[in-house]
Amino acid sequence: MSVGLSILMPVYNELDTVERAIDEALGIDLPVDFELIIVDDGSTDGTRALLQGMNLDGKARLILHDRNRGKGAALRTAAAEAQGTYSTVLDADLEYEAQSIGMLLQPLLENDAEVVYGVRGFQSHSAYNFWYVVGNKAVTFATNILYNSWLSDIMTCHKVLRTDLLQSLKLRERGFGIEPEITARLLRKGVRIYEVPITYTARSRDKGKKLTSLDGVRVLKTLVRCRID
Repeated sequence: MSVGLSILMPVYNELDTVERAIDEALGIDLPVDFELIIVDDGSTDGTRALLQGMNLDGKARLILHDRNRGKGAALRTAAAEAQGTYSTVLDADLEYEAQSIGMLLQPLLENDAEVVYGVRGFQSHSAYNFWYVVGNKAVTFATNILYNSWLSDIMTCHKVLRTDLLQSLKLRERGFGIEPEITARLLRKGVRIYEVPITYTARSRDKGKKLTSLDGVRVLKTLVRCRID
């Protein structure tokens, strides 16, 4: 059976949320057949044991990294295994709604876009903090300057694009730098990115938020590297 969409889910130490994230991913109503590819990136908090013990639906596959390699590495592993015509990323932390995938997929199915990004709205009740939002807008602004583009949110996890396009990007970032690297590679290819507003609710640091200010510096380095190489 052909697969229309591959949902790529990198996981690292998400014991409290991963089971619900998987249930929500497998429960979405889409106009195409889909598969879920879960990559446990060396979790140490019991997530791996939970995943191995789950009775995963036939649409879900579990891949285990022998050690923690970073979100980018986990995403690249999942992308290499994807069999769908299209691929999308869905984190296991419940900050994004699985049901949004249908909205992102629609412009592709209607041949109105090659790549669709879900743009987050940062309201007072859903944003992590002031500096997180400012940092996101700063790296997005830097992207627009470096690549002569006009994008609203380059760090969004929620993207849908053709799998063959994703696999052609020659990604190499191991950590959170994978997000700007995907965008930079697409822009270098001349791909126009279609944007759709989505619902987003950031979690707090004590609930597992992993991004730090150092990641912002790494994002800028990635953007510059991809612009000149």
